[in-house]
Amino acid sequence: MPTVLRAELAQIGPRWASDIALYSQRTKDAYAPLLARAPKAGIAVARDLAYGDHPRQVLDVFRPAGARAAPVVVFVHGGAFVRGAKRASDALYDNVLYWFARQGFVGVNVEYRLAPEAAYPGGAQDLARAMAWVHERIGGHGGDPARVLLIGHSAGGTHAASYACDPALGYLGRHAAALVLVSARLRADVSPVNPNAMGVRAYFGDDPALYDVRSPMTHAAHCRLPLLIAAAEFENPLLDVYALEFAHRVAAARGHAPPYLQMRGHNHMSIVAHFNTDEDSLGRAILAFFEGGS
Repeated sequence: MPTVLRAELAQIGPRWASDIALYSQRTKDAYAPLLARAPKAGIAVARDLAYGDHPRQVLDVFRPAGARAAPVVVFVHGGAFVRGAKRASDALYDNVLYWFARQGFVGVNVEYRLAPEAAYPGGAQDLARAMAWVHERIGGHGGDPARVLLIGHSAGGTHAASYACDPALGYLGRHAAALVLVSARLRADVSPVNPNAMGVRAYFGDDPALYDVRSPMTHAAHCRLPLLIAAAEFENPLLDVYALEFAHRVAAARGHAPPYLQMRGHNHMSIVAHFNTDEDSLGRAILAFFEGGS
């Protein structure tokens, strides 16, 4: 990591939660020059392939040269349920898929409908449609539908966890071989310290009495996929607490703990913005997890 970027992240770090919008943009701006010149050669990208009828039910496929029956990574972006896109900028979120494509994966970057238009469980339902598309069609893009790694960040992690764990939805992670939750919101709350409480309310509804049954946290014991959980040192309030609680619940159900990583020095945005730069510790940990089938 360049010295200037390291200094910027260190300055932002303890201030992150005081103004998430400001410091998220500062983080994006700090990474923008790195991501603009990040390696992309030899990777073909097919944009905006429809997996449903809605304009946001689209995905991008990243195919490395020569891919044939390659492992697949499916990435689901965040945005507090009410905003966000699979390309937050010309480079951000693409960077995650480019990095995995450089490691030999076929990458899939999923966009989904937003709240309040698509309230709970719309995000998980869209992900289920996207995963069905991947299962049926990724072979034509050089991917192996039997080796699909699902990664969700922030609200995208909520949708991935609901898709994998909530028995009422009926998916229980079908078509996925493993799950990685990165800075995911695993409990719905409208706590006064939650800067995205409006987004939670827009997605999960106005009745807090329904939040527990709709939260992935409640259904952690039903997760059967190999699972890795990652959180930043400087998180949106309570997301790191929820990550640890989710890991504990999974551990209690399985009798052994899933791997958990705290990315020191990183914040809620840099934990994904750093992919496809010269820092790859999280990516390498994910690869080792997927190859090991923990």
